[in-house]
Amino acid sequence: MNPAFTFQPEHFIEAHFPRASTYDLAWVIANEMGPNVLWLTEFLCEVMELRPGMRVLDLGCGKALSSIFLAREFEFQVWAVDLWVTATENAQRIRSAHLDDRVFPIHADARWLPFAEEFFDAIISIDAFEYFGTDVHFLPGLLKLLKPHGQIGIVNAGLRYEVEQLPDEWPDDFCAFHTVEWWRRHWAVTRCVAVETADDLPHGRELWLHWHQLTGVTDDAYLTSPAGENLTFHRLVARRIR
Repeated sequence: MNPAFTFQPEHFIEAHFPRASTYDLAWVIANEMGPNVLWLTEFLCEVMELRPGMRVLDLGCGKALSSIFLAREFEFQVWAVDLWVTATENAQRIRSAHLDDRVFPIHADARWLPFAEEFFDAIISIDAFEYFGTDVHFLPGLLKLLKPHGQIGIVNAGLRYEVEQLPDEWPDDFCAFHTVEWWRRHWAVTRCVAVETADDLPHGRELWLHWHQLTGVTDDAYLTSPAGENLTFHRLVARRIR
């Protein structure tokens, strides 16, 4: 980072997430399950080939905010899949957004998905893939649902550099966090995708901290401690080749 540069979150957010910035922040906070999912979704969509009418799987959609965003901003049909949030709960949010004709909530485990092979034009996962996608066998199975040459894109919480053991301040589930380079190799070794984008979200940790300020989170030693300087977000986009 340029030492003369001062990170100003409001200016950065407006410039880098113009679509997400138009949404009611109180609505996003009321339905949040982590740092602003709309920022992360827009960051991913910048580098994907998107066209109206696509059938998109939003895997690990949480409370379906990303699914609502995808349907509204890009005119997709979205299958909003989550294990922790019921389809009924998400259906209520989707109906309130007047998108129940384009967003279809599904309650399912990412490892047992009820879809036909080659059904989707694209697969997207926001801040969730790290919790089920570290198994090297997972991606090839998932890609059976994607049309040939279709894209898969994810945004993950992750690391700037790999660690040998978790810092004391970090939750146990951070053991699933890795660097963007780890994920690039993890996907490439399967020989079923060509990785097209693998990079970090600029000022990812600062944005994460800013989100905590907005939402009033104070129990964040994992992020504010020196070890927290290793945390960030990154995105990967790949195309199915086999």
